[in-house]
Amino acid sequence: MPRIVTYNVRRCVGNDRRLDVGRIADVLAALEPDIVALQELDVGRARTGHVDQANEIAQALDMACHFNAAMRVEKELYGDAILSAHPEKLIQAGPLPGYGPIPQLEPRGALWIEVELDGRPVQVINTHLGLVPREQQHQARSLAGPAWLEHPRCAGPKILLGDFNATGTSVVYRTLKARLAAARSLSPAKAPTATFPSQLPVLKIDHVFVSPEIEVRAVFAPYDPLTRVASDHLPLVMDFEIAAGA
Repeated sequence: MPRIVTYNVRRCVGNDRRLDVGRIADVLAALEPDIVALQELDVGRARTGHVDQANEIAQALDMACHFNAAMRVEKELYGDAILSAHPEKLIQAGPLPGYGPIPQLEPRGALWIEVELDGRPVQVINTHLGLVPREQQHQARSLAGPAWLEHPRCAGPKILLGDFNATGTSVVYRTLKARLAAARSLSPAKAPTATFPSQLPVLKIDHVFVSPEIEVRAVFAPYDPLTRVASDHLPLVMDFEIAAGA
């Protein structure tokens, strides 16, 4: 059964203020994922030792990696990535709209790859939305529209996931739920899915949304000594199957 994980790694700096790319890789390796969506990665930035964090984690997991730089400062990059242990190809990477009245907001983006699972293509879109509600709403509408989810190539099984910085009561959540279903476990004993802050998770701001062809089997946020310290978010995990005939 395929497993996908979304994880905001906060540039691999843990709650103990220690920079440790290997620790993030250890969290993910223990989960044995097929696909990983990561947010807040540094690539070549002085503040984190000029390391390409996306590729270091991918190499540790023996996965292919696609990275999208939401922000560039000369040669220093900051953004999001998708890692895959299965055949994949990049479909699209690019910015999401900001909010004009506050031009100094941190740039945000999205990354879309196609992954082949058991011979069937699955569209996977990873994103990290802004912090200002109006900004988030612009970005959610863009994701739900013709540039992303309604794009002609975004057909069949699809998964949208990431750090949305918005809870289940938000306009952002309702906007995306109008296009896709929020991933929920089929198990009667539902596991916790709050992801932030990792030391005492009370907020559900990391989400997974799926098309009808994706049959969700389990959703959970692993809470253990390693995940509590490795980042300020917990990873969010989804186990799923692709419906027959999808």
